[in-house]
Parts: sequence; structure tokens; C-alpha cells
Amino acid sequence: MSERQIGKAPSLDDIAALAEAAFQALPEGFRRMTGEVVFQVQDFAAEDVLADLGMEDPFELTGLYHGVDLARRSVFDPAPQASMIFLYRRPILDEWAENGEVTLEELVAHVLVHEIGHHFGLSDADIDSIEAAAG
Repeated sequence: MSERQIGKAPSLDDIAALAEAAFQALPEGFRRMTGEVVFQVQDFAAEDVLADLGMEDPFELTGLYHGVDLARRSVFDPAPQASMIFLYRRPILDEWAENGEVTLEELVAHVLVHEIGHHFGLSDADIDSIEAAAG
């Protein structure tokens, strides 16, 4: 973030830059295995997305993987739609402000890696176990 933005909430572009830096900081082999994934930052998840997930509070969702995960893909399937990882700026900022123990960069990296885990076919429980073992 540029110096002139001090005192302002990070923009969508600022969060996207943090996500890009977090992705580039991952091991090269991990990035290569991720393949082609479109990263997108929005303020909140769309209402229909929240409804599909049974969520009423848009602040509950900081990120989302959308697509056919790598574990379920087959060469016999029609060409899949591009896999997408959404990061939701406002819920991320809210969690960051409430937590106070992690930097915004760390939180964005955490959400990004979590959603990449879903891209690899991991469940929330799998991801939580990996994080617990690493932490």
C-alpha cells in the first residue's frame, strides 16, 4: 500500500496486491501445482452465494473456492470452467480488526492458502489439521 493511503481502509486493489504477494511467496512447486486459478477480490460475496451456503451474515465469509477441485477432475470431463478463488475484502478487514494478533498480510495469505487447499480437494477439517500440525 502506498504511503498516501495511510489512514484509509485498504482498497480492493490493495487486497489483490497482498494476495498476489502472498501467492508469489509460496514455494514455486506449490504455485505450479495450483495451475490456472483466477483470483478475484470483492467487497462481499454475492447474496445468491451466501444463500447457497446457508449464510445470512456476509461478514462470515472471508474467501471462497469456486470450481471443480483437482481431486475430482477427469480427462474425460468437458473442459471445466476456470477455477476461481474469491477473497472478500470487508470480512477480511473486519476479522483483522477484531483479531489484532496477525498482520493484514498474514490474514490475506491465510485465507488465500485456505482456498487453494479447497482447489486441491481438501476439506475444512483437512486444512485445519494441516494448519494445526504446522503451527
